[in-house]
Amino acid sequence: MFSAPQVNIYSADVVRAVEFYRSVGFAETFRTPHEGPPIHVELQLDGFKLGIASVESARADHGLGIDLAGSGRGMEIALWTHDTDGAFARLVAAGARVLSEPHDWLGTLRVAWVADLDDNPIELVQRRS
Repeated sequence: MFSAPQVNIYSADVVRAVEFYRSVGFAETFRTPHEGPPIHVELQLDGFKLGIASVESARADHGLGIDLAGSGRGMEIALWTHDTDGAFARLVAAGARVLSEPHDWLGTLRVAWVADLDDNPIELVQRRS
């Protein structure tokens, strides 16, 4: 009935958002249109697919009238890593805003949060032995 899920985020600047995610290891797998400014780009990291869609296109092409550009939309991207501190530093260097510094949690995890360039929260999670 369903195939592999994908998370889509909305951006006021798709090119900027794509470059941010590419800089931390995502690979582009789809773009439309092929020439000119993109309105939708899909990227993949280790089997996880992320779509970045234009706020303007979502409104004009699909009639979505909700606040797609605002923060606090009740979602986050969780990225599992072998090095939370290193991943945190890499994302911050790429322009992410710090939400929560790396810290140990529940005795077995190391976690941190940043916000991407469109203020979408990203959780970084490392399982510790």
